[in-house]
Amino acid sequence: MQLKAALEAAVRRLEEHDVPSPRLNAELLLRFVLGCDRAYLFAHPERELTADEEARYDEVLAERSCHKPTQYITGHQEFWGLDFLVTPAVLIPRPETEHLVETVLELARERERPRIVDVGAGSGCVALALAHALPQADIQGVDIAPEAVEVARANAARLQLERVRFSVSDLLASVSGRDFDFVVSNPPYVGELEPEKVQRQVREFEPKIAVFSGPHGLDLYERLIPQAHAALNPGGWLAMEIGFSIEEPVRALLGAFREVRTVPDLQGIPRVLSARK
Repeated sequence: MQLKAALEAAVRRLEEHDVPSPRLNAELLLRFVLGCDRAYLFAHPERELTADEEARYDEVLAERSCHKPTQYITGHQEFWGLDFLVTPAVLIPRPETEHLVETVLELARERERPRIVDVGAGSGCVALALAHALPQADIQGVDIAPEAVEVARANAARLQLERVRFSVSDLLASVSGRDFDFVVSNPPYVGELEPEKVQRQVREFEPKIAVFSGPHGLDLYERLIPQAHAALNPGGWLAMEIGFSIEEPVRALLGAFREVRTVPDLQGIPRVLSARK
Protein backbone atom coordinates (compact mmCIF):
# COMPACT_ATOMS: atom_id res chain seq x y z
CA MET A 1 0.00 0.00 0.00
CA GLN A 2 1.21 3.50 -0.81
CA LEU A 3 1.90 5.94 2.00
CA LYS A 4 -0.89 8.36 1.09
CA ALA A 5 -3.48 5.59 0.84
CA ALA A 6 -2.38 4.10 4.14
CA LEU A 7 -2.68 7.47 5.83
CA GLU A 8 -6.16 8.15 4.46
CA ALA A 9 -7.37 4.70 5.49
CA ALA A 10 -5.97 5.28 8.97
CA VAL A 11 -7.83 8.58 9.31
CA ARG A 12 -11.12 6.88 8.41
CA ARG A 13 -10.43 4.05 10.86
CA LEU A 14 -9.75 6.44 13.74
CA GLU A 15 -12.83 8.51 12.86
CA GLU A 16 -14.97 5.39 13.05
CA HIS A 17 -13.70 4.78 16.58
CA ASP A 18 -14.27 8.38 17.71
CA VAL A 19 -10.59 9.07 18.30
CA PRO A 20 -10.02 12.83 18.74
CA SER A 21 -7.94 14.58 16.05
CA PRO A 22 -7.86 11.51 13.79
CA ARG A 23 -5.60 12.99 11.09
CA LEU A 24 -3.04 14.23 13.59
CA ASN A 25 -3.02 10.84 15.30
CA ALA A 26 -2.75 8.97 12.00
CA GLU A 27 0.21 11.11 10.97
CA LEU A 28 1.97 10.81 14.34
CA LEU A 29 1.65 7.05 14.35
CA LEU A 30 2.83 6.68 10.75
CA ARG A 31 5.83 8.91 11.51
CA PHE A 32 6.53 6.69 14.52
CA VAL A 33 6.40 3.51 12.43
CA LEU A 34 8.57 4.96 9.64
CA GLY A 35 10.90 6.96 11.88
CA CYS A 36 10.41 10.08 9.76
CA ASP A 37 9.27 13.68 10.12
CA ARG A 38 6.00 15.19 8.90
CA ALA A 39 7.58 16.68 5.78
CA TYR A 40 8.57 13.19 4.62
CA LEU A 41 4.94 12.06 4.64
CA PHE A 42 3.94 14.77 2.19
CA ALA A 43 7.08 14.59 0.08
CA HIS A 44 6.70 10.85 -0.61
CA PRO A 45 2.96 10.06 -1.00
CA GLU A 46 3.66 7.30 -3.54
CA ARG A 47 6.17 5.50 -1.33
CA GLU A 48 5.20 1.84 -0.91
CA LEU A 49 5.06 0.57 2.64
CA THR A 50 6.77 -2.75 3.26
CA ALA A 51 4.77 -5.66 4.64
CA ASP A 52 6.44 -5.18 8.03
CA GLU A 53 5.62 -1.45 8.05
CA GLU A 54 1.99 -2.13 7.14
CA ALA A 55 1.71 -4.72 9.90
CA ARG A 56 3.26 -2.42 12.47
CA TYR A 57 1.05 0.49 11.42
CA ASP A 58 -2.02 -1.73 11.70
CA GLU A 59 -0.90 -2.76 15.19
CA VAL A 60 -0.48 0.78 16.54
CA LEU A 61 -3.73 1.91 14.89
CA ALA A 62 -5.54 -0.92 16.65
CA GLU A 63 -4.12 0.29 19.98
CA ARG A 64 -5.15 3.89 19.28
CA SER A 65 -8.60 2.78 18.13
CA CYS A 66 -9.07 1.37 21.64
CA HIS A 67 -8.23 4.89 22.89
CA LYS A 68 -4.80 4.03 24.22
CA PRO A 69 -2.97 7.40 24.28
CA THR A 70 -0.61 8.00 21.40
CA GLN A 71 2.13 8.94 23.87
CA TYR A 72 2.00 5.49 25.48
CA ILE A 73 2.24 3.90 22.04
CA THR A 74 5.22 5.96 20.90
CA GLY A 75 6.75 6.24 24.39
CA HIS A 76 7.43 9.96 24.04
CA GLN A 77 5.93 13.36 24.86
CA GLU A 78 7.37 16.86 24.45
CA PHE A 79 7.27 19.23 27.42
CA TRP A 80 9.04 22.58 27.78
CA GLY A 81 10.80 21.88 24.48
CA LEU A 82 12.32 18.68 25.90
CA ASP A 83 11.60 15.10 24.84
CA PHE A 84 10.38 12.90 27.69
CA LEU A 85 9.98 9.16 27.88
CA VAL A 86 6.51 8.21 29.09
CA THR A 87 5.06 4.85 30.08
CA PRO A 88 1.70 3.85 31.57
CA ALA A 89 3.39 4.24 34.98
CA VAL A 90 3.31 8.04 34.67
CA LEU A 91 0.84 10.77 33.81
CA ILE A 92 1.35 12.15 30.30
CA PRO A 93 2.81 15.68 30.58
CA ARG A 94 0.32 18.37 29.54
CA PRO A 95 1.05 21.77 27.96
CA GLU A 96 -1.02 23.39 30.73
CA THR A 97 1.51 22.23 33.31
CA GLU A 98 4.09 24.52 31.70
CA HIS A 99 2.29 27.32 33.54
CA LEU A 100 3.52 25.72 36.78
CA VAL A 101 7.11 25.83 35.50
CA GLU A 102 6.68 29.45 34.37
CA THR A 103 5.29 30.44 37.77
CA VAL A 104 8.25 28.97 39.63
CA LEU A 105 10.78 30.51 37.24
CA GLU A 106 9.22 33.94 37.75
CA LEU A 107 9.38 33.59 41.53
CA ALA A 108 12.89 32.11 41.47
CA ARG A 109 14.48 35.11 39.76
CA GLU A 110 15.25 36.66 43.14
CA ARG A 111 17.17 33.60 44.38
CA GLU A 112 20.73 32.72 43.39
CA ARG A 113 20.62 28.98 44.19
CA PRO A 114 17.07 27.94 45.04
CA ARG A 115 16.33 24.62 46.72
CA ILE A 116 13.33 23.00 45.04
CA VAL A 117 11.39 19.80 45.63
CA ASP A 118 8.84 18.53 43.10
CA VAL A 119 6.19 16.41 44.84
CA GLY A 120 4.49 13.76 42.71
CA ALA A 121 7.18 14.07 40.06
CA GLY A 122 5.85 11.40 37.70
CA SER A 123 7.92 11.48 34.50
CA GLY A 124 10.10 14.18 36.04
CA CYS A 125 8.92 16.75 33.51
CA VAL A 126 8.47 19.65 35.97
CA ALA A 127 11.66 19.05 37.96
CA LEU A 128 13.74 18.54 34.82
CA ALA A 129 12.27 21.55 33.02
CA LEU A 130 13.16 23.66 36.05
CA ALA A 131 16.65 22.17 36.15
CA HIS A 132 17.11 22.94 32.45
CA ALA A 133 16.16 26.58 33.05
CA LEU A 134 17.90 26.98 36.43
CA PRO A 135 21.38 25.45 36.17
CA GLN A 136 22.34 26.62 39.67
CA ALA A 137 19.27 25.25 41.42
CA ASP A 138 19.35 22.32 43.84
CA ILE A 139 16.38 20.18 42.76
CA GLN A 140 14.92 16.89 43.81
CA GLY A 141 11.74 15.06 42.88
CA VAL A 142 9.67 12.51 44.78
CA ASP A 143 6.85 10.17 43.83
CA ILE A 144 5.00 7.46 45.73
CA ALA A 145 5.28 5.05 42.78
CA PRO A 146 8.68 3.34 42.34
CA GLU A 147 7.88 2.74 38.66
CA ALA A 148 7.41 6.47 38.12
CA VAL A 149 10.69 7.24 39.87
CA GLU A 150 12.47 4.89 37.45
CA VAL A 151 10.98 6.75 34.47
CA ALA A 152 12.02 10.10 35.96
CA ARG A 153 15.57 8.87 36.50
CA ALA A 154 15.72 7.62 32.92
CA ASN A 155 14.59 11.03 31.68
CA ALA A 156 17.20 12.76 33.83
CA ALA A 157 19.90 10.58 32.28
CA ARG A 158 18.66 11.13 28.72
CA LEU A 159 18.54 14.90 29.23
CA GLN A 160 21.93 14.96 31.00
CA LEU A 161 20.30 16.42 34.11
CA GLU A 162 21.31 13.73 36.57
CA ARG A 163 22.02 16.36 39.21
CA VAL A 164 18.26 16.20 39.82
CA ARG A 165 17.70 13.47 42.41
CA PHE A 166 14.52 11.36 42.31
CA SER A 167 13.37 9.13 45.14
CA VAL A 168 10.31 7.30 46.41
CA SER A 169 8.26 9.16 49.02
CA ASP A 170 4.64 9.55 50.05
CA LEU A 171 4.49 13.32 49.54
CA LEU A 172 7.26 14.76 51.75
CA ALA A 173 7.30 11.97 54.33
CA SER A 174 10.70 10.57 53.31
CA VAL A 175 12.33 13.82 52.22
CA SER A 176 15.38 14.81 54.25
CA GLY A 177 15.81 18.48 55.08
CA ARG A 178 13.22 21.12 55.79
CA ASP A 179 14.73 24.20 54.24
CA PHE A 180 13.30 24.42 50.74
CA ASP A 181 12.73 27.65 48.85
CA PHE A 182 10.07 26.02 46.67
CA VAL A 183 7.70 23.10 47.03
CA VAL A 184 6.21 22.41 43.61
CA SER A 185 3.48 19.95 42.72
CA ASN A 186 1.03 18.88 40.05
CA PRO A 187 -1.05 16.60 42.27
CA PRO A 188 -4.04 14.52 41.21
CA TYR A 189 -7.10 16.76 41.43
CA VAL A 190 -10.04 14.92 39.89
CA GLY A 191 -12.67 13.67 42.32
CA GLU A 192 -13.49 9.97 42.31
CA LEU A 193 -17.17 10.98 42.19
CA GLU A 194 -16.54 13.05 39.03
CA PRO A 195 -14.82 10.72 36.54
CA GLU A 196 -16.70 12.35 33.66
CA LYS A 197 -14.44 15.39 34.05
CA VAL A 198 -11.64 13.58 32.23
CA GLN A 199 -11.47 11.97 28.81
CA ARG A 200 -12.06 8.26 28.34
CA GLN A 201 -8.40 7.61 27.51
CA VAL A 202 -7.36 9.28 30.78
CA ARG A 203 -9.82 7.23 32.84
CA GLU A 204 -8.88 3.96 31.21
CA PHE A 205 -5.14 4.23 30.60
CA GLU A 206 -3.39 6.81 32.77
CA PRO A 207 -2.42 5.85 36.35
CA LYS A 208 -5.41 6.46 38.60
CA ILE A 209 -3.14 7.45 41.47
CA ALA A 210 -1.96 10.40 39.36
CA VAL A 211 -5.46 11.47 38.29
CA PHE A 212 -7.92 10.93 41.15
CA SER A 213 -7.66 12.19 44.73
CA GLY A 214 -10.52 11.35 47.04
CA PRO A 215 -14.22 12.02 46.46
CA HIS A 216 -13.79 15.64 45.40
CA GLY A 217 -10.16 15.87 44.27
CA LEU A 218 -8.87 17.60 47.41
CA ASP A 219 -7.27 14.80 49.45
CA LEU A 220 -3.70 15.37 48.28
CA TYR A 221 -3.94 19.14 48.78
CA GLU A 222 -5.20 18.61 52.32
CA ARG A 223 -2.15 16.48 53.10
CA LEU A 224 0.47 18.33 51.08
CA ILE A 225 -0.20 21.92 52.13
CA PRO A 226 0.69 21.54 55.84
CA GLN A 227 3.70 19.38 54.96
CA ALA A 228 4.89 22.02 52.50
CA HIS A 229 4.50 24.79 55.08
CA ALA A 230 6.70 22.84 57.50
CA ALA A 231 9.32 22.13 54.81
CA LEU A 232 9.68 25.69 53.47
CA ASN A 233 12.10 28.36 54.56
CA PRO A 234 10.49 31.61 55.74
CA GLY A 235 9.55 33.44 52.56
CA GLY A 236 9.56 30.22 50.56
CA TRP A 237 6.86 29.41 48.03
CA LEU A 238 4.40 26.59 47.47
CA ALA A 239 3.28 26.34 43.83
CA MET A 240 0.60 23.84 42.77
CA GLU A 241 -1.40 23.09 39.66
CA ILE A 242 -5.15 22.99 40.30
CA GLY A 243 -8.25 21.71 38.53
CA PHE A 244 -10.62 24.18 36.93
CA SER A 245 -13.30 23.92 39.62
CA ILE A 246 -11.34 23.73 42.87
CA GLU A 247 -9.59 27.09 43.19
CA GLU A 248 -11.67 28.29 46.16
CA PRO A 249 -11.55 25.01 48.15
CA VAL A 250 -7.76 24.88 47.74
CA ARG A 251 -7.37 28.56 48.64
CA ALA A 252 -9.30 27.83 51.84
CA LEU A 253 -6.58 25.34 52.80
CA LEU A 254 -3.83 27.98 52.51
CA GLY A 255 -4.68 29.94 55.66
CA ALA A 256 -1.16 29.57 57.10
CA PHE A 257 0.33 31.13 53.96
CA ARG A 258 0.38 34.70 52.68
CA GLU A 259 0.47 36.29 49.22
CA VAL A 260 -1.75 33.67 47.64
CA ARG A 261 -1.79 34.16 43.88
CA THR A 262 -3.70 32.57 41.02
CA VAL A 263 -2.21 32.10 37.55
CA PRO A 264 -4.71 31.41 34.72
CA ASP A 265 -3.98 29.35 31.66
CA LEU A 266 -4.33 30.64 28.10
CA GLN A 267 -8.10 30.12 28.27
CA GLY A 268 -8.38 32.19 31.44
CA ILE A 269 -9.02 29.13 33.62
CA PRO A 270 -7.31 29.16 37.05
CA ARG A 271 -4.37 26.78 36.61
CA VAL A 272 -1.73 27.45 39.28
CA LEU A 273 -1.92 28.59 42.88
CA SER A 274 1.21 29.94 44.57
CA ALA A 275 1.48 30.94 48.21
CA ARG A 276 4.32 32.38 50.29
CA LYS A 277 5.22 31.19 53.77
